[in-house]
Amino acid sequence: MRAERLVALLFMLQGRRGATVGELAAALGVSERTVHRDVAALVDAGVPLWTEAGRYGGVRLVDGWRTRLDGLTSREAVAIFAMGVPRALAELGLGTAMSAAHAKVNATLPPQIREQAQHMAQRFHLDAPGWFHPQDQAEHLAAVAQAVWEQHRVKVTYKGTVERVLQPLGLVLKAGVWYLVAQVDGTVRTYRVGRIDQVEDLAEPFERPTDFDLGSWWENASTQFENTLRRIPIRVRLSPRGLKALPSVIGVEAAAEAVRHDPGPDGWREVGFALEDPEIAAVMLLGLGTEVEVLEPPATRAAFADAARRMAERHR
Repeated sequence: MRAERLVALLFMLQGRRGATVGELAAALGVSERTVHRDVAALVDAGVPLWTEAGRYGGVRLVDGWRTRLDGLTSREAVAIFAMGVPRALAELGLGTAMSAAHAKVNATLPPQIREQAQHMAQRFHLDAPGWFHPQDQAEHLAAVAQAVWEQHRVKVTYKGTVERVLQPLGLVLKAGVWYLVAQVDGTVRTYRVGRIDQVEDLAEPFERPTDFDLGSWWENASTQFENTLRRIPIRVRLSPRGLKALPSVIGVEAAAEAVRHDPGPDGWREVGFALEDPEIAAVMLLGLGTEVEVLEPPATRAAFADAARRMAERHR
């Protein structure tokens, strides 16, 4: 992206104070002609550059001039400006901070680069929750987030009756639902923030485990959770259309792990996978309609047939 390359060129010249066009072209992975055009763009944007022809000439910044974007890579500068203020950051109380970051970057980027970054922001948008699933209402999210920032123990009432003293380690937003990852009695557990009824900050600092990484822990925990839900082996026959639709019915990961046999003369093939419960499996597989035949287990086949029979009777 040109905006990113212009910022990279600016940082490169600031670090070296000067370089030949050939050196800049090699570092940026572009042609010398492109470097000449980018230098002209920076000059037009008000960056005080001067060029000198000849064997030892090159492109240089005027002595004493520096961009105020020190510490950011070109990708970081453009990404921060283009990211917008996601609702999740606003809910955590960081909306103002992100807006301030935008204002600072906006004030320091040359106009031409700023305009291209704005174009990027208008073309990409993040909407985390799935269709028809509104974002979870987490009344006490701000209080929980404050305890996470300050590393304070909190006393919470969970699901109306359970009381716990927690050491909050982090927050995770998954498909529009906030989860608190906290340590209690030496064990790390997960709590859905929307089910927390009361929060009391005990103003007691705690020692965060030095080897705890929130991203890694969440990935491992969520994988283990999904695996515990897939206990019952299911065997079905699927048409080509049913096989294509399978991920949308049982989930992408379960479909990816499914065992597929060679198709028969009619194009249908036997497929095996695991789900959490025979009756739940029958309900899920109804989403495949006439493109599936349930083979095993008998409980799932019977539940599927019963549901299909009742549906047919209602539509006579």
